[in-house]
Amino acid sequence: MKFLKTFLAALLAFVVGSVVLTILGVVILFGITASMGASERVVIGENSILKIDFSELVTDAPVRSPFGRIDFATFETTPTISLYNALKAIETAKTDDRIRGIYLRPGGAYVPSLTVLEELREALADFRRSGKFVVAYSEAYGQPDYYLASVADKIYMQPQGRLMWSGMSATMPFFKGLFDKLDVEAEIFRPTECRFKSAVEPYFRTDMSDENRLQMQTLLDSNWTVVLESVAKSRGVDPVTLNRLADELVIAMPSDAVAHKLIDSLLYEDQLEEVFRSRGVEAKEGEMKFVTLCQYAANRRADLKKIHAPQVAIVYAEGAIVDGKGSSDEIGGNSMAAQLAKVRRDTTVKAVVLRVNSPGGSALASDVIWREMQLLKAAKPIVVSMGQYAASGGYYISCPADAIVADRMTLTGSIGVFGMFLRMDEMLSKHVGITFDTAKTNESSDAGVMRPLTERERAVLMRNIDDVYATFTGLVAQGRHLPIERVKELAEGRVWSGTDAVANGLADLNGGLNAAIALAAEKATLGDNYRVVERVEAPTGLVALFSDLSAQVRTDIADKELGIFAPHWRKLREVSKQQGVLMYCPYSIEIE
Repeated sequence: MKFLKTFLAALLAFVVGSVVLTILGVVILFGITASMGASERVVIGENSILKIDFSELVTDAPVRSPFGRIDFATFETTPTISLYNALKAIETAKTDDRIRGIYLRPGGAYVPSLTVLEELREALADFRRSGKFVVAYSEAYGQPDYYLASVADKIYMQPQGRLMWSGMSATMPFFKGLFDKLDVEAEIFRPTECRFKSAVEPYFRTDMSDENRLQMQTLLDSNWTVVLESVAKSRGVDPVTLNRLADELVIAMPSDAVAHKLIDSLLYEDQLEEVFRSRGVEAKEGEMKFVTLCQYAANRRADLKKIHAPQVAIVYAEGAIVDGKGSSDEIGGNSMAAQLAKVRRDTTVKAVVLRVNSPGGSALASDVIWREMQLLKAAKPIVVSMGQYAASGGYYISCPADAIVADRMTLTGSIGVFGMFLRMDEMLSKHVGITFDTAKTNESSDAGVMRPLTERERAVLMRNIDDVYATFTGLVAQGRHLPIERVKELAEGRVWSGTDAVANGLADLNGGLNAAIALAAEKATLGDNYRVVERVEAPTGLVALFSDLSAQVRTDIADKELGIFAPHWRKLREVSKQQGVLMYCPYSIEIE
């Protein structure tokens, strides 16, 4: 009988394990199939038009997780292309005789970040200089869509469509009222010098401080100036007029957009066939031949002459900085340092571009990465390319580089530090009925667990935070070759736009990924004889795969259920992980 029980238990375990592994295998296969679908091979014939419509996601960094292209709320897959490959595809199309022009079709549910739009816009402007056309069309233009579309030769809109043109804003959620209702207390530690370090404000205030309002207004004004000047240059309308149109909400009807030269004409999409024909494109079998970015990138002709050329490696630092390895959407201190060490030791890599898109995070993990950046810099040129944001810990890991290249609308700086602990003992006691009692060997053995900190414990933690801030500002002074007094003026936790960062010395020049690659190659004296390789390390092992799968499912379902509140939920979830001594900035600026 005992043998039979043991046998049946083992059989049951085998069956359950087989089912779980089968399901996991199907999901992984589904993810791989999605990846393959994103790189679908098609025949690109003569008279083709490259279509950019954002049904394909253009991401700042390549998707690392095999589940990253699957929406688990709908179980649909989305083709995805990294920014570098999108830029390379547009650059290649410029001299490809098969591609007659570009059809820009924004207006979908997905909108890339401002910095991705900025870099795509520059690539499209360069494409136009080849003499080929760029035509834009949408039923309705949001401001991000229009910012990108304004680079086109002609912009068309559906006759009953709408163009949003009302300026930029930054709205921030504050959670103190919620914490008060739940009896959650945030213990905050912030140096007095870090008066602009506003990452902690949502947890002890109900509105912005004067310092936070000042820095956010300055940042918005800087980014709005970039948008105004870019649109003005392309459309031949002066920035003052464009700003007045936004102030007075003049663009209320489609005819208003045409009258004020923001839209060239109102057409239905089928009428664009005549537009393409007027530009010399011949329809094949009665219809225009379009090829998407993903399709074109997958079929782009490789430059075989450079197959053995020295490499410029792009390494991606994407997400919040955390201790240890981190997940596929985080920057693990140890895993990022190991990745940088790998390219440092690779003799085929002659220069490195670190693409940073991070709000920062753990001070300890940031320092682990900083050390490897120092070692890498001693071995070969390293250039940082800043994406949507490279703030706080994201700036800490950037400052050792030989040069920093920032998009004009990058959010950077936030040179500061804070400590935060969320105390939930009262909440658990009052609302759940859970209480705690402790036996300990020393006075502070249980510090930071489920009780308030003592004055001595607070003093020790504050001393540690002050030391980290002194280290941070000192390393910035060293890396940027600035007097420490000047760094302290620029620090205080204050955020800056990429435009202002170049002006004040925190970055070297404004530009995107391509500019950073060219600068890295120049510093390595490679001339034109180099090839670019994206270094992406996917998570390995069952634990990592299960963790990624679980995180992706939670995110997709939350996004679907929470709608417009989903970004706030994601930020609160991210912040909840950021406890201890931190270099973190929770903000990013978008055009609504």
